[in-house]
Amino acid sequence: MGTLADFQNEIYLNGLGDVLPDLPTGLTALERAAQERLPPNAFGYVAGSAGSESTARANLDAFERWRIVPRMLRDVAVRDLSVELFGRRSPSPVLLGPIGVLAIVHPEGELAVARAAAAQGVPMVLSTAASYSIEEVAEANGDGPRWFQLYWSKDREVTASFLERAKAAGYTTLVVTLDTHTLGWRPRDLDQAYLPFLRGVGVANYFSDPAFQKAVGGPIDDSNRNAALLRWAANFGDPSLTWDDLEFLREHWDGSIVLKGIQHPDDARRAVDAGMDGVVVSNHGGRQVDGAIGSLDALPGVVEAVGDRTTVLFDSGIRTGSDVIKALALGAEAILLARPYAYGLALAGEAGVRHVIRCLHAELEIAMCLTGAARPADLTADLVTRL
Repeated sequence: MGTLADFQNEIYLNGLGDVLPDLPTGLTALERAAQERLPPNAFGYVAGSAGSESTARANLDAFERWRIVPRMLRDVAVRDLSVELFGRRSPSPVLLGPIGVLAIVHPEGELAVARAAAAQGVPMVLSTAASYSIEEVAEANGDGPRWFQLYWSKDREVTASFLERAKAAGYTTLVVTLDTHTLGWRPRDLDQAYLPFLRGVGVANYFSDPAFQKAVGGPIDDSNRNAALLRWAANFGDPSLTWDDLEFLREHWDGSIVLKGIQHPDDARRAVDAGMDGVVVSNHGGRQVDGAIGSLDALPGVVEAVGDRTTVLFDSGIRTGSDVIKALALGAEAILLARPYAYGLALAGEAGVRHVIRCLHAELEIAMCLTGAARPADLTADLVTRL
């Protein structure tokens, strides 16, 4: 098998010495294990979704409806899972998507994720709402590929400062989340009265930012911490944004720009018309709008609308290598993994994240091989069918 799939052989060989994996190899089992380990409020924040959580269920149901149709007698002896995204080669079509406040599941939070991603050569997308600063995560990531996800603040000086800092710290692609100009109604968090930001977690980029510090009268300490948190709350998102505001991003970012949260084909077209370099078909893992369309159900329409004109990425609901195959076969060029690596982080820190990446890589390569695909480009629409 290829190098990514060799993880399977490594596990079996370790078993000859009665050495078993420390964590489940089926990534769907990680959530149950993490629930047993984490405090209820922290687990609820990561696992929870908006309202009745029907959108999160719709994401998983969509993957169940699409089924793989394996093809036989195709030469898959030599396999290459690498893809090119915005001029850079990655070992696979897997990225670690942006998740904020990761220190609530492990004290090293995004630093551990950055190290694990670099070790596997996988691009990490750092959340604006990280527990550690842009610069600290970049240092932990070293020479690894990294992208920056932007929550577009109502304070334009802070937004511009974030972009300047990210460029200086070696983040190459900007991922702009459009669906979170206000927080969704999330009963798991509300029932616990738990919002990590108001407890000082997930605001590291704000508190370390010169423009934000200027707005609150200086560096954040005990004397102005409450005022800083109130300013964060008042300026976190900007519901007044329109398509015309995208010009501001181009003025302050000279790299690739991807819009995250696209579900409707017309919005995808508008993104391309505005000069954006890509879109992420995503419903934020179900965390924003209850009763929304499953992300995978939205993917074909977006691909049909703009797939020949821009880079289409995908997130929301990825749990297995077969899930990745389905998303790629329906037209995505790569996927952003989210909750599973957060659970790996909760269970075993950096080693847990590396375990999750290696499991997904191995399962993906093996499933592709058995489907009759030697490379991501071979994953075409005829390899899936909708029940």
